[in-house]
Amino acid sequence: MKSRESLIRLKRFQVDEKRRQVTQIETMIADFERMADELDRQIVEEESRVGVTDVAHFAYPTFAKAAAQRRDNLKGSVDGLKEQLAGAQSQLAEAFEELKKVELLEERNQDRERQVETKRSQSEMDSIGLAMHMRAT
Repeated sequence: MKSRESLIRLKRFQVDEKRRQVTQIETMIADFERMADELDRQIVEEESRVGVTDVAHFAYPTFAKAAAQRRDNLKGSVDGLKEQLAGAQSQLAEAFEELKKVELLEERNQDRERQVETKRSQSEMDSIGLAMHMRAT
């Protein structure tokens, strides 16, 4: 009984840990996308301030080039994180399925134990009833 309870606790912990990982990756993706959007805004602002939007132009702002490089790096990181997210979500689904299997087995075992107890109790009541009937006759 205790080993099953321990197994259920372990599986629940694993599911919770996978959920935390998924949440952490989702948060990182959102943060990186927000930073990339902010860099986009800064690039447009710098281009409009200087009046040059052609990256190949000699007067194109160095800040805008650097910001574009940082933005591109962030977008690459987001792509990598999305792959990690898909894997983490898959692991979460597997961990959840394992938890449900263990919980279902525990529930079945408890149902069997209740049925055995009910039969035992009914048998005792039948014996008592039979004994009382035998005394009465």
